Amino acid sequence: MKKLLIAGLVILLQGCVSRAPDQAGYAPQSVDTDAQSRARIHAELAAGYLELGSLGVALQEANEALKADPNYVSAYNVLGLAYMELSDDRAAESSFRRALQINGMDSDTNNNYGWFLCQRKREKESIKYFLDALRNPLYTTPEKSWVNAGICSRQAGDLVNAEDYFQRALKLRPNQPQALQQLADIAFKRNDFVGAKVFLARLQRDANSQSAEVLWLALRVERRLGDRNAERSLAFQLQKNFPDSREARSLAAGIYE
Repeated sequence: MKKLLIAGLVILLQGCVSRAPDQAGYAPQSVDTDAQSRARIHAELAAGYLELGSLGVALQEANEALKADPNYVSAYNVLGLAYMELSDDRAAESSFRRALQINGMDSDTNNNYGWFLCQRKREKESIKYFLDALRNPLYTTPEKSWVNAGICSRQAGDLVNAEDYFQRALKLRPNQPQALQQLADIAFKRNDFVGAKVFLARLQRDANSQSAEVLWLALRVERRLGDRNAERSLAFQLQKNFPDSREARSLAAGIYE
């Protein structure tokens, strides 16, 4: 999930410059000034170093961006993510809030701040920010916030809204892997094994979505449906591709629940 947050931020930085919003709440797009160009370059470097795990350099570059342009929203976004990684919750929250003070309609900031709150067990607070991210019609990856809202709602025990949010993500992107996996897992837990298999079949069309967790869920679904051949095939894939995973260890121990 961290990689998804950072990747979205890198794309945002490459595509535009974050500025203070106009009266309608949207950041205008205009030709960079020298200061804004310096801010954008330093913020792009900060996001790149953050993705590499070089948190100290990422913080340094983000602060250089803010020296060039104190209202550069994406630099505060990088700071928030970096401090989040460092478990400096006060600094992370301050950075995200400062970004939203500058532009409350910035979708990436709303999404990232919501995820921060969710990870800190403040799930009910987090939903507002995911929904705020979705209010912006210029948001390029709305399915991401629908998925995050679903994950956090489910974490809070709100399955009704969680399923609705995952389905909304699928309306926008029918092969969204996290939404499909979450809906398959929810169906499995309510003993709807046929429904779980349908979601998993859609998920497994994408080879990149294969993981120990997905294979383990699919294996248990086939076990409950009584398809031993499918179960053995999935067990072989799990042991071959993810031999050191927790799921492979559970399989070896015969612990299926």
